[in-house]
Amino acid sequence: MALEAVGGVVLDKVIGELIKPIVDGGKKQAAFGDILQRVKSIIKLIGPTVRQIKKLSGELDRPKEESEKLIQLFDEGERLIQKCSKLNWWMPNRWKYANKLTSFYESLLLFFQFHMPLQQFMTNMEILAHLQSQFRSGTGGVSGQMGYLGSGSSRVSGEIGYLDPCNAPDPPDFMVGLDVPLKEVKKRLFKVDASVIVVSAPGGCGKTTLVQKLCQDPDVKEKFKDNVFYVTVSKVHNLKLIVRKLFEHNGFRVPEFQTDEDAINQLEQLLKNQARKAPILLVLDDVWKEPEFPLQKFAFKIPEYKILVTSRYEFPSFGSTYKLKLLNDEDAMKLFRHSALLTDGDFMPDEDLVNEIVKRCGGFPLALQVIGGSLCGQPVEIWKSRLMELSKGQSIFNSSKSLLDCLQLSLTSLDGEQKECFMDLGSFPEDQKIPVTALIDMWAELYKLDKNGVQAISNLHKLSLQNLLKLVVTRKDATEVDGYYDEAFVLQHDLLRDLAMHQSSQEPMEQRERLILDLSGNKLPEWWTEEKQLCFNARLLSISTDQMFSSSWCNMQVPEVEVLILNFQATENYTFPKFMKQMDNLKVLIVTNYGSSAAELINFSVLGSLSCLKRIRLEQVSIPTLCDTMVELKNVEKISLVMCKINQALNSCAIQISNMLPNLMEINISYCNDLVGLPEGLCDLVHLKKLSISNCHKLSALPGGIGRLENLEVLRLHACTKLLGLPDSIGGLHKLTVLDITGCLRMAKLPKQMGKLCSLRKLYMRRCSGLRELPPSIMDLKQLKKVICDTETAELWEEHHFTNLKITIPEETVDLNWL
Repeated sequence: MALEAVGGVVLDKVIGELIKPIVDGGKKQAAFGDILQRVKSIIKLIGPTVRQIKKLSGELDRPKEESEKLIQLFDEGERLIQKCSKLNWWMPNRWKYANKLTSFYESLLLFFQFHMPLQQFMTNMEILAHLQSQFRSGTGGVSGQMGYLGSGSSRVSGEIGYLDPCNAPDPPDFMVGLDVPLKEVKKRLFKVDASVIVVSAPGGCGKTTLVQKLCQDPDVKEKFKDNVFYVTVSKVHNLKLIVRKLFEHNGFRVPEFQTDEDAINQLEQLLKNQARKAPILLVLDDVWKEPEFPLQKFAFKIPEYKILVTSRYEFPSFGSTYKLKLLNDEDAMKLFRHSALLTDGDFMPDEDLVNEIVKRCGGFPLALQVIGGSLCGQPVEIWKSRLMELSKGQSIFNSSKSLLDCLQLSLTSLDGEQKECFMDLGSFPEDQKIPVTALIDMWAELYKLDKNGVQAISNLHKLSLQNLLKLVVTRKDATEVDGYYDEAFVLQHDLLRDLAMHQSSQEPMEQRERLILDLSGNKLPEWWTEEKQLCFNARLLSISTDQMFSSSWCNMQVPEVEVLILNFQATENYTFPKFMKQMDNLKVLIVTNYGSSAAELINFSVLGSLSCLKRIRLEQVSIPTLCDTMVELKNVEKISLVMCKINQALNSCAIQISNMLPNLMEINISYCNDLVGLPEGLCDLVHLKKLSISNCHKLSALPGGIGRLENLEVLRLHACTKLLGLPDSIGGLHKLTVLDITGCLRMAKLPKQMGKLCSLRKLYMRRCSGLRELPPSIMDLKQLKKVICDTETAELWEEHHFTNLKITIPEETVDLNWL
């Protein structure tokens, strides 16, 4: 990469001097604020990575020419920003500088999109040659001279775009009771003879928060520098993926690991090289007892190498185990009041009542948060009722079961539907993000909620308010975009997931509404291998497997299943179970690959047997050529494809899509980076109402006949950065009410037929930097009520003097995940 050669003085000039005029002159540049804000956001985005490369560059002997282009680009930006800061909004030449700013912004993007990958390729070739030379000479191992090769696994970087997969997350803003534990763990960490420190406590006691806070401690940062590596392990883990993340975090090419043992050996060599720069702190969060996780194998003999472990279990063989205690009365009260939002001036229950409830929580942080959240804003009768329920038994924290009994009380305020939704969350793997769109699909069929997700989102908000989950929206302006939930997901604490699964497993297995099978490690239940066929009455079936799964499916009888969730880790292929053919009531299929690359689906033709199937969601899989499968999905109404390889399947088949999917009403395609174009046959899907394509950066054009989609109501083309324009036939979409072209940077103009969109009511067009004019026909958009755009685009609309048109300019937030 070109940045590898950037020296300290140059980076100080780039990061320090360029940001300074942006910040200092920001208030004077209101006319150009949108573009300037984007430039500032890009610099902030790449800043940490540039600093990391800066540290590596001192060790590398790279040509000076590699950095000159970057320096010239930043110098140009500095001069341009300084000039723009002196302009007033009324000056006639401000448009000239607006064009210059836009040109510079696009040059900056092109640099990181094209020039840097090319430089990276060249550097990779040099390193491969260097490694080959090493192996020939017999030195082998991981070279300490390896340069930065980029980072981010295919799954993580494609989805959220972050560059440091092993950085310690920031701790919560509000913390209590951790000062003493922090000092004690820090003291043990700095002991010479302690190489492994274990922080042990039941789930939900604050172990993770403690180590996250420790990683931010100034003394820890000073000692370990940039050699603090944070990895979440979980009960179901993949050793090769853990090692892969550590390689990527340090900027090295990831080797092909033949076995877990090989991965450990490669990691040891990597850490030995990193130890030359500074001592190493490896944080392993949420480790389960051996043999589930081979902690001993990570205990390499490296000077000043420390391992910090959080676990529900003790590891006596390592000696130094710190048992995190529960909160004392004072800290427990602080946390409970914060969770229940008890502040002066608000409704304040009787002090004795509050004290009794806090006492019954036994100082357990998660219980205090969950129960406090469930009582927030509730009348005093609810508080008294909750205390009566808590008072029925002895101390509720004598065992894990007692804790579950306590947390179950937090579900009493949920109505039947909300409780069912909460229990469904246990169907997804531990420590993984749960896509909101998958929940919408499930609940639309299981509980007959609206298909647009309004009721599902409402339920998630209610669960979030009671601290039963965390709802995260990564697209900052998503609240402005109706019905757009592609970049929203749910996070849930392990213990709350355990609670959901506990609630779902009260009946005998054959009678459960939810059958959740975790076959990771090829650990099969006894009935799996029996010849007798078992019949289950579940409406929801979830099966999780990993790379050790034998792919030998049993012949299950699950005739009542309406939702099938298949979670797996694979790199090459995944075979659909044959028993799917007998799922006569299956309506929703959710397939998610949590491996490192897209896996090809085998036995895809089994879907043709599912006559009731309505909704399909596939993530990180490769879809086979449809010509080979001849699958007819006559009742499927919605298809969602996320991070899938689909271009060949869609564009190399002579079979009419309209014959395969005659009743398809909604298509969602996200982060499918091989998608270049859509087949013309897609325009024959006469029932299609929604077409959403987001973050598909190779898509350059839509099919010319898109105007034949006479029933299309929503067309979203979010962050399709290479899309050059819209077909003229778009004027045939007379029922289109919502058009979203946000982030289509290269779209220079709108089609002349725009005015024929007689039903268009909302138009989203932020970050359309290439757009310079609007077609005259937009004056015919009589139903258009709202335009969401940037400052410059707003001025284009204002020139046409629309009446009854609301133009909204939200606070600028740049989505640069695709970089």
